[in-house]
Amino acid sequence: MKFPLTLGVSARHVHLCEADLLKLFGEKAELHIKKTIAQPGQYAAEEQITLTTEKGSMKLRVIGPLRKDTQIEMSMTDARTVGLKPPVRISGDIENSPGARLVGPAGEVELEKGIIIAARHIHLCAETAEKYGLREGDTVDIRTEGERALTFREVPVRSGKAHADEYHIDTDEGNACGLDTGAVVEVIINK
Repeated sequence: MKFPLTLGVSARHVHLCEADLLKLFGEKAELHIKKTIAQPGQYAAEEQITLTTEKGSMKLRVIGPLRKDTQIEMSMTDARTVGLKPPVRISGDIENSPGARLVGPAGEVELEKGIIIAARHIHLCAETAEKYGLREGDTVDIRTEGERALTFREVPVRSGKAHADEYHIDTDEGNACGLDTGAVVEVIINK
């Protein structure tokens, strides 16, 4: 069984917890929406921070809303640029991951852990997941078309009310298949 799904290519970014937001941006700081993104309630904020390591630094856009733990998602190319070796993980799984210094306009945070390369995954709303017999934690294959067509194997499914239908990859993977946000890919169910 197969069905089409829209692609979302995710650039490096940071999700902040409230305590780190206040340290980086000041005591009464709030996030300001720059642009909404596909997943319900999420947005790219106006705010940015700088991640700093011994090897270099890079700007990161804050993605809101606030989360329980601060987490940075970047591509493998980004990680190599600043001398890090983060694990490939599903968002939220930050144990035993590296940290770095985060610098904002009002202060700094020494992050002990939280930097990952986000594992490619699909988001499905509850209705779509039910329609195709998929559940949180299932895996599917994703086929792309075009000059650099390829198939991503065993892509985890994330589903439920907090999800909108979309396939998420990072910039390295987007470049590998020659596609950008908005392209349509094919989900292949191997049950």
